[in-house]
Amino acid sequence: MAIIQVSGLRKAYGGRTAVDGVSFDVEEGEVFGILGPNGAGKTTTVECVEGLRRPDGGVVRVAGHDPVADRDALTRILGAQLQESELQPKITVREALELYAACYPDPADWRALAERLGLAEQLRTRFAKLSGGQKQRLFIALALIGNPRVVVLDELTTGLDPRARRDTWQLIEDVRDSGVTVLLVTHFMEEAQRLCDRIALIDQGRVTALDTPAGLIGRATRSTTVSFRPSGPLDTRLLAGLPAVAAVTEQDGRIVIDGTDETVDALLSLLAGQGITANHLRITEATLDDAYLDLTGLDR
Repeated sequence: MAIIQVSGLRKAYGGRTAVDGVSFDVEEGEVFGILGPNGAGKTTTVECVEGLRRPDGGVVRVAGHDPVADRDALTRILGAQLQESELQPKITVREALELYAACYPDPADWRALAERLGLAEQLRTRFAKLSGGQKQRLFIALALIGNPRVVVLDELTTGLDPRARRDTWQLIEDVRDSGVTVLLVTHFMEEAQRLCDRIALIDQGRVTALDTPAGLIGRATRSTTVSFRPSGPLDTRLLAGLPAVAAVTEQDGRIVIDGTDETVDALLSLLAGQGITANHLRITEATLDDAYLDLTGLDR
């Protein structure tokens, strides 16, 4: 059963429509990603799920609760890390954890949470003295301290260095493994491809695609790219006739073909029949980046 249900969600600011009929369900225990260009409506959508924005239309439910009408019930089951978060500069990690724990009737053990998130050595450190990665770990801890069933993470790893980002990804996988449902907003394709069970692609306020990472990648026009230097003369018109070919280009004697795995199989058979060797052969599988650019039209 879906723990988050969003149906026909609409939200406008003045005369500008930010979210225009967004619908998706999130199953309990999964990491559900929301991808899209800047200004696509991602943050507005999750803010409606969090009860921070009142929708202009549509239905939003979290474990059956209306995030606006059932605000008290929502705060007991949902934790959130906002896109932009700050604490008082002089508050220590321990003080922040104790303060937030005091807001819940049955909070998590903040000491165990600090240990789990690698903050045990920073309990006496003031917020202003924490590194970017440590601040993000603290915000994750604060989002989890109420023992939520759902946690919303908005642009979690923005501004982190590659090592801190990968460490944070491991934390999210640990959170998911503990049974918490994660709604993740990100613009890092590698992050979404690694962490998410399913992804909704939002563009211009609408869901333009919803699938697993592998499913989205499979929709890319150029799901497989093969490049090589033929050992002898080759009629490129034969290449254009290969199955599932999206494009054939030639530069400085190197041929590049965009297609699918079926294209590669047919190409190798063709070359063998022509007695031609594919020198310096390279075969590259599509990534979520390719699918994203394809589905949003940003590569055109």
